[in-house]
Amino acid sequence: MWLFPALFLLIVQGHFYTCQEEAERGIYGGTLTVSCVYSPGWESYKKCFCRGNDGDSCKILVKTTGSEQLVKEGRASIQDNHSQRKFTMTLENLQEEDEDTYWCGIEPFDPDLRYKFSVIVDPATMQCHYGPRWETYVKSWCQDAYSNDCTIFVEISGSTLTKNLLFINQKERTLSVLLWRK
Repeated sequence: MWLFPALFLLIVQGHFYTCQEEAERGIYGGTLTVSCVYSPGWESYKKCFCRGNDGDSCKILVKTTGSEQLVKEGRASIQDNHSQRKFTMTLENLQEEDEDTYWCGIEPFDPDLRYKFSVIVDPATMQCHYGPRWETYVKSWCQDAYSNDCTIFVEISGSTLTKNLLFINQKERTLSVLLWRK
C-alpha cells in the first residue's frame, strides 16, 4: 500500500516551522508544549513522542492510541486533534536533564513520518528588590562599590538548590537568582 509522506510542521507558541531541526526552549520547572502537524489521511494512525539522538532507536515517552484521547505517561503527555491534523506533546516539570534530542512521529515511524527537534531548559529566575539598609551587604558582596552590576555564585545552605547565580543591580536595587535543582 502506498503511503503519502506526512508533512510535518513544528508549532511552538503559535509559530510555524518548516521541516528542519529546531531547538525549543522551556523554563526549569515549567511545561514545554510542542505540536506537530500532519497531512490528511494520517488521522487514525498512532502518534508518538520519543527521546534520543537516533530516531531509529529513540525511547518512546508516550504515544496515542490512534484516537483523540489524551495519553499521559509520567511527566509526558500527547493528544491528537484529527480535525486540525495536529498532535501536541507536553513535558511537565522540566528538569536540566531533559535537555536532549526529541522526535514527534507517526507509526510506523519511518524517516518520512518523524520530525527531530532539540529541547533546551533555561533556569528559572527569581527577582526581588532590596531596601537601603541592604546596600552595605550588597556592596561587600560585589566588592566594588562603584559597579552597578555583579554576578556571584552562591550556595544556599540547607537547600537542595545548586548552581545558583546571583545577579545584583545596585542602581535598580534588585537581586535576581537563577534557580536549578539537584
